[in-house]
Amino acid sequence: MFTTRPEILGTFGVVTSTHWLATASGMAMLEKGGNAFDACAAAAFVLQVVEPHLVGPAGDMPAVFYSAETRKVEVLCAQGPAPAAATIKAYKDLGIDIIPGDGLLSTVIPGAFGGWMTMLRDHGRLPLREVLEPAIGYFENGHPMLPRVSDTIAGLSDLFTNEWPTSGAVYLPGGNVPKGRELFRNPVAAATYKRILAEAEAAGGDRQKQLQAAYDAWYKGFVAEAMDAFCRTEAPMDSTGRRHKGLLTAQDLAGWTPHYEAPASVTYHDWEVFKIGPWGQGPVFLQTLKILEGFDLSAMGPASPEFIHHVAEAMKLAFADREAYYGDPDFVKVPLATLLSDDYARGRRALIGNEASLEIRPGAVAGFEAQVAQALANIRIAGQHGAATSATVGEPTLASMVASSQRGDTVHIDVIDRWGNMVAATPSGGWLQSSPVIPELGFPLNSRAQAFFLEEGLPSSLAPGKRPRTTLTPTIAFENGQPRLAFGTPGGDQQEQWQLGMFLRRVHHGLNLQEAIDLPLFHTQHFPSTFYPREARPGHLTVEESVGEAVLADLVRRGHKLEPAPAWTVGRLTAAEKSANGLLRAAATPRLMQAYAAGR
Repeated sequence: MFTTRPEILGTFGVVTSTHWLATASGMAMLEKGGNAFDACAAAAFVLQVVEPHLVGPAGDMPAVFYSAETRKVEVLCAQGPAPAAATIKAYKDLGIDIIPGDGLLSTVIPGAFGGWMTMLRDHGRLPLREVLEPAIGYFENGHPMLPRVSDTIAGLSDLFTNEWPTSGAVYLPGGNVPKGRELFRNPVAAATYKRILAEAEAAGGDRQKQLQAAYDAWYKGFVAEAMDAFCRTEAPMDSTGRRHKGLLTAQDLAGWTPHYEAPASVTYHDWEVFKIGPWGQGPVFLQTLKILEGFDLSAMGPASPEFIHHVAEAMKLAFADREAYYGDPDFVKVPLATLLSDDYARGRRALIGNEASLEIRPGAVAGFEAQVAQALANIRIAGQHGAATSATVGEPTLASMVASSQRGDTVHIDVIDRWGNMVAATPSGGWLQSSPVIPELGFPLNSRAQAFFLEEGLPSSLAPGKRPRTTLTPTIAFENGQPRLAFGTPGGDQQEQWQLGMFLRRVHHGLNLQEAIDLPLFHTQHFPSTFYPREARPGHLTVEESVGEAVLADLVRRGHKLEPAPAWTVGRLTAAEKSANGLLRAAATPRLMQAYAAGR
């Protein structure tokens, strides 16, 4: 099969990410003797520089990884929770019923930096300077700005000029929109990371002490102080049409740490798939696999209407359960064992027929009836409520790939090294659209709190110290008991869906990674969006029109509310694989012409 790029093959190591400079920086860490964890962190810091409309230093990060040393799969949770002052009453007292998708009220504790320092401390090899130098260099000396970043800034230039001048100071140098493909610098962000590095190295030559000192500079030092002061003294405009100060404090930052936890997992034929828990949407992927396990997908063509229909209908059911049951298990009871069980999947599978469902149908779990009813009553249907008007709100997702220059998606990284370590990480948040730049730091805070509900009694209802239900969802998969795949994609609520199409084509149709990524992709927005203004589009199905007119017509006949998308506009998948013979493979999507895989 023709592919847009070769599937990368090697034995030393492979890195794949959503930007070629990040991939190259990660590969450089492997060449220096670093491992997959060093490479992943270095790539992530570079992505903050080159894709600032998709991820920033003050964002969040989950990673799923396999350690060749421990021979275990673990989740590193660097998703920061809500601040101590972030209560439902606090927002209601401000006259707010839906947390805005931008501004300081939408901020949770920034977890990504702590996550990377934790990963490097516990699993990396290289000195912190080696890992940070590529990002610092691109911040200080400049990097070629993506045309999409330039377009994003152009769409926000009035906001940055009139309402968020600290963002304008960074992203409108000399009052002008920076041009695509020309060098762009952020010297203030460079200075922030250089100061962190200087304070780390002042702790002495011990690598562990340096990493702890860097961590402390962020969460207990000058970075925390700047964030605290900005939230207390500034009141920027947000998507409510009003100005609000933030709730995040230095005490919130000092009192939080990232942590490791066991992944959620299911078996699927000869595979075992590992995801983050129900504080994110990872179990949606697992539930969908269990529902699909009873269908003969191998007999359906990988881009056939039968394949697309069955996968989409299974996803609708799993996402309906996300709305009814998923939340931070430290705060709410989530019946995950039931949701991932064979018996439950069998009952859900029986709901799938030859026609598209227009209903949002959570399953029934004893003891949760009132919660499910409340979740259904809370659903907002698109077209029945006022739409968001701010260019900054929500998580930048697919809409920008097709129609809006003011949004993008997030970023993703996969690495496998020569020792067999595997990392899949999906950093996000803190993009330049989220809130004004903190002038002392050179970057803004995140807007992940918009994933919370301001109604009591829902699994994702806001509470201090609670993790928002993130959409970030990297994946590790074993085949016949052996670590095989690391993969993921940006894309908000679409992340599970695009990954699922690729994985199923790899499993059932024998396609290599690049073939599976290149085939036309699809997704549904049938269920409520995680992001402001949280609306659902029952029956919706987007499919890349390159599947062909006959396939599109068949899907319409089945009752799908079809939204054809131009070819090469859906999904930003990357993937890495360790074959049974030890050969390493990697692939990256050609869509948007940014992602790249490398290896040798």
